[in-house]
Amino acid sequence: MYALISCPGLDNKEMEVNGKDELMQPLLKSSDSVAVNISQPNGLNHNGDKKVKTVMFKIRGIECASCSNSIESMVGKLSGVVSVMVSPLEGQAVVRYIPDLINAKTIKETVKDTGFEVDDFPDQDISVCRLRIKGMACTSCSESVERALLMVEGVKKAVVGLALEEAKVHFDPNVTDSDRIIEAVEDAGFGADLISSGSDVNKVHLKIEGINSPEDLTVIKSSLETLEGVNHVDMDLEGHKVTISYDPDITGPRSLIQCIRDAGSGTHFYQASFYIPPRRRETERQHEIQMYRNQFWWSCLFSVPVFIFSMVLPMLPPYGNWLDYKIHNMLMVGMLLRWILCTPVQFIIGQSFIVSWFLDLLFRFYVGSYHALRRRSANMDVLVALGTNAAYFYSLYIVIKAFTSDTFVGEDFFETSAMLISFILLGKYLEVVAKGKTSDALAKLTDLAPETACLLTLDGDGNVISETEISTQLLQRNDVIKIVPGAKVPVDGVVINGQSHVNESMITGEARPIAKRPGDKVIGGTMNENGCLLVKATHVGPETALSQIVQLVEAAQLARAPVQKLADQISRFFVPTVVLAAFLTWLGWFVLGQAGIFPKSWIPEDMDAFELALQFGISVLVVACPCALGLATPTAVMVATGKGASQGVLIKGGNALEKAHKVNTVVFDKTGTLTVGRPAVVSAKLFPGFSMEELCDMTVAAEVNSEHPMAKAVLEHAKKLRQNHGSPPEHVPDVVDFEVHPGAGVGGKVGDRRVLVGNKRLMRSFNVPIGPEIENYISETEQLARTCVLVAIDGRVAGAFAVTDPVKPEAERVVSYLHSMGISSIMVTGDNWATATAIAKQVGIQKVFAETDPLGKADKIKDLQLKGATVAMVGDGINDSPALVAADVGMAIGAGTDVAIEAADIVLIKNNLEDVITAIDLSRKTIYRIRLNYVWALGYNILGMPIAAGVLFPFTGIRLPPWLAGACMAASSISVVCSSLLLQSYKKPLHFGG
Repeated sequence: MYALISCPGLDNKEMEVNGKDELMQPLLKSSDSVAVNISQPNGLNHNGDKKVKTVMFKIRGIECASCSNSIESMVGKLSGVVSVMVSPLEGQAVVRYIPDLINAKTIKETVKDTGFEVDDFPDQDISVCRLRIKGMACTSCSESVERALLMVEGVKKAVVGLALEEAKVHFDPNVTDSDRIIEAVEDAGFGADLISSGSDVNKVHLKIEGINSPEDLTVIKSSLETLEGVNHVDMDLEGHKVTISYDPDITGPRSLIQCIRDAGSGTHFYQASFYIPPRRRETERQHEIQMYRNQFWWSCLFSVPVFIFSMVLPMLPPYGNWLDYKIHNMLMVGMLLRWILCTPVQFIIGQSFIVSWFLDLLFRFYVGSYHALRRRSANMDVLVALGTNAAYFYSLYIVIKAFTSDTFVGEDFFETSAMLISFILLGKYLEVVAKGKTSDALAKLTDLAPETACLLTLDGDGNVISETEISTQLLQRNDVIKIVPGAKVPVDGVVINGQSHVNESMITGEARPIAKRPGDKVIGGTMNENGCLLVKATHVGPETALSQIVQLVEAAQLARAPVQKLADQISRFFVPTVVLAAFLTWLGWFVLGQAGIFPKSWIPEDMDAFELALQFGISVLVVACPCALGLATPTAVMVATGKGASQGVLIKGGNALEKAHKVNTVVFDKTGTLTVGRPAVVSAKLFPGFSMEELCDMTVAAEVNSEHPMAKAVLEHAKKLRQNHGSPPEHVPDVVDFEVHPGAGVGGKVGDRRVLVGNKRLMRSFNVPIGPEIENYISETEQLARTCVLVAIDGRVAGAFAVTDPVKPEAERVVSYLHSMGISSIMVTGDNWATATAIAKQVGIQKVFAETDPLGKADKIKDLQLKGATVAMVGDGINDSPALVAADVGMAIGAGTDVAIEAADIVLIKNNLEDVITAIDLSRKTIYRIRLNYVWALGYNILGMPIAAGVLFPFTGIRLPPWLAGACMAASSISVVCSSLLLQSYKKPLHFGG
């Protein structure tokens, strides 16, 4: 059975069909995030004080009314249950409950306790939340977080992005919630903060003035909750702030502010202003950078003297002689100073040193390694803890031994511990700074929208009464805004008055300004060039194309590319292998030294065999850090997707990015893809037996219901032609039995006459005879690269229209460039063979499949795939959707239909074919960069581990001290991130001027 549950994690607006053809709306629709809301309006119960949810489920084993009564009695006694209805005939139960007091899981278990079986809750009621994850250092960490999330009951899907430091979790709100999910992350040893949930889609933050008592806040909250369209109200009592979730189709920010003002009465006057919460991501990043910088400097404050006392002054007699002064027995001044200075670095440096530190932050690497070992995984913290502890506690043993013995001689390694931690902190600081730059392109996109807008108030006749400058965040749907020359468009909308040219390069990358007239759409964030425009807002807040692009890119950055599986597989056994290698290195050198197999001259004067072996072991531990390996893929994907978005190419995740680099065959649709997509009729032909009026009237009646661009061109031409041959009828006759024949045309009955409008294939399928005269006209038309649209009335061809669709100016160069890249080009179209062949010849495509229906296009792609080709499909129409899904990589032209954009892997925002090359070339550059990152990451380990293990020491005397091994480890992560950042300099291989 299915459960229908109101899901607070999703906006009810997603369930409505609202403006399907409006700008860019479907980019982020999620097929796996569907909810049905059957709760009362605003989610309130009959008392209006608590949110109520409804759950339906199947109960098996009900045999009579007595069974249903017992279930109703048991469940009805539960605190928080509002009502229970059980149908004994259908075996269904409907329970209304208050989620603040009880959850659906408890209700289900109560029914089970009565002795009946209850089906599992359905997966369609899914909420989504995004979390900021703190403390992840490598791929092993992200996998640990992912496993911890998936172990939470009710979590259906979890994706963790290491470079983005975020997690996206799909969960059943009946079973768990975001608080429990955060607890699971923290229990795994990481920090977690809630970034957003599905209910954050339309939310406004307001600061209230005039609050004198808690009763004022209660009055305001009650007023807001009774306002139609308000879903949820959160009050901040201390800060006098309120956060409101609302339905943008019903209300908006200004209405909410007015509601707060109206709530005042008598001496109580309330004012509300827009409040912008600080950007958490940027704030946290700056805090993290500052934290690591401070930690590094504090660490240096202690580590540098330790290094001088152990490595510099002893080499400069007599300046260092005082360090050898004995305090008690063999305990010397230098040893005591090194111990005192090293201890804060080992146990305190790592978090706040100046004021106070929390217990879980006190031992940075210890806490991390404890949680890693507890969850049976190992990460960088384990290696650092083992390496520094081995050095520190052995040195502490030396101190104690020297203090208690008057003959003992030993060398401490305090400088190893202190310097190692200092270099690790330096590496983390530089890594965080570099990682912050990987999302620079995305940050630039988010900053495109202007902060203010000029709102117009109009009277009933459309005359401007007043102009008000307000925050862009306060704009509501259907507002009319004025955009002067040089100003940015604040939100998506439609021009209702004025003419201008708008520079959309910041969104689409198109350098040439686009002419805008009444009826044209404008995109938020673009620049108005010359004229003044009056625009009616259609999409505001998170619905705008700019917000959709940002959300799409963020989702893409969170998704893992398949190439990252290599790092994931390596990370599972990498750290345990390193620990084992370090132990064997120490054991090997120690045993060989004790057995006298290598000469004692190899051992430095201030060491013995045990100390030499220990240094080699520690060096192996710290040089083999897995951080760089985990950063190799996500940092490159982050930079590439952000850079692609800034250039007009939206790549939906690492999977699409990786597939695109393998493409060796590109299949193009014709109309709207290779051609401009705005067909025009260039001539019309009337055949004997029919009048021109008759031909035009029947054509207009049949084509008025078709959305095909070619049909619209024929319709407009037929209307003009009818006006030239007398007055057209007042009303277009209705069509009954209207049918669309994909790839062929349309048909229906106009009055008592059967009308068909389409190509030759449509005529043959209905057995309409095509005589020699008609064949000759079709042949002549198709040789001119025109499409012949035939009109048949009552089984006879009455006339024909010659339609042409100009080829895009860049098409020929794009096909030629693809050929130079080793990629073959193919055309698949529903148009006739002659027209398709002529267009293909014009652009340089050798292979053509014509007169193909939508499913046939998908079949052609599957045939190519069976022959070993990796296929990219480029299309723009609804009829291209099956082929876009069937292809290895679907590329939708951004000016195309919503369905095509939704089905595609890559969206080309501009209506320009050059971005096909950009998408493929960018993916190739990115995959090359990822592989190079792996070379950097693994190269350090492959070269560093043998050197750290002492392979070169017997022959050259070269060894890698632990502190230097730590520097190499930090360098590997920094080099990988910097390598990914080089993608920021990516340039398009082709660029066509205006």
